[in-house]
Amino acid sequence: MRTNNIQDFSYTSSDGCRLYATSINATERNENSVVILMHGGGPDHQSLIPLAKELSDKHTIVLPDLRGYGRSVCYDRNSYTWNRYATDVRALIDYLQVPSVVLGGAGIGTTIALKSAMTFADRIQALILISIEEIEDDEAKVKEIELLETFATRVLIDGLEAAWEPILKNLSPVIGDMVRDAVSRSEPASIAAAAAIVYDRAFYNYKELEDIAMPTFIIPGDDDRHPAALAKNLVRLLANAQLSIASLSNDIRTVDDFSKTLAPSIKQFINDLPSEKSLYK
Repeated sequence: MRTNNIQDFSYTSSDGCRLYATSINATERNENSVVILMHGGGPDHQSLIPLAKELSDKHTIVLPDLRGYGRSVCYDRNSYTWNRYATDVRALIDYLQVPSVVLGGAGIGTTIALKSAMTFADRIQALILISIEEIEDDEAKVKEIELLETFATRVLIDGLEAAWEPILKNLSPVIGDMVRDAVSRSEPASIAAAAAIVYDRAFYNYKELEDIAMPTFIIPGDDDRHPAALAKNLVRLLANAQLSIASLSNDIRTVDDFSKTLAPSIKQFINDLPSEKSLYK
């Protein structure tokens, strides 16, 4: 029976912030690509461990705790920008000592992956985008700022669970499962600070992404904040994108459901990519 080798490590981004990640690979074999998978906004890396274990037979899977979440505590509201998150990804790739990675994520992780692909495409072999975040127009952005400022205030006054509840009721069930599981491992003041990302804009229109040329696997979301229509628009826009048959739905309620539903198609996608021997140490 295959077993997994799991290692925790830390690295430093260019602004000196200490960030944390976990790597997972099969003990028998560790070859081909390094795959970095980034969690959504709210959970931490543990939400992706079941999926990572399913994908790790031929690849090293690296699960960072994004700045502000899990072990990667950061109280500086001014450091939450999309460029900074992309810089954090590049710092992780440099730490891993690999020429390029397959970069993926869910929710906020998709936005970071897309921003990274536009910033340093030479370090990214392919993209995996699970439940892409909506790209708001100006009116929607104003409402998003109000929502997340209220959320941040409630986190500090009433706690994480109370702050999340009115938001989670409008999202896919599995997002609620992931967020609630991570509450006990989260630093409230750091989560509140991370809400400041709402003041930055990664993109104004999905058509800004049309120059992304690397292979891109897109798994549609299933709620207003992660609209399936955006996933389909990107598949039509990008030169080398494919749409997954599997998608997030109300039938996916737990992290185990998430893994069982999405792992087969993601595994097929990364296994079909050109082989690139891992240099991960």
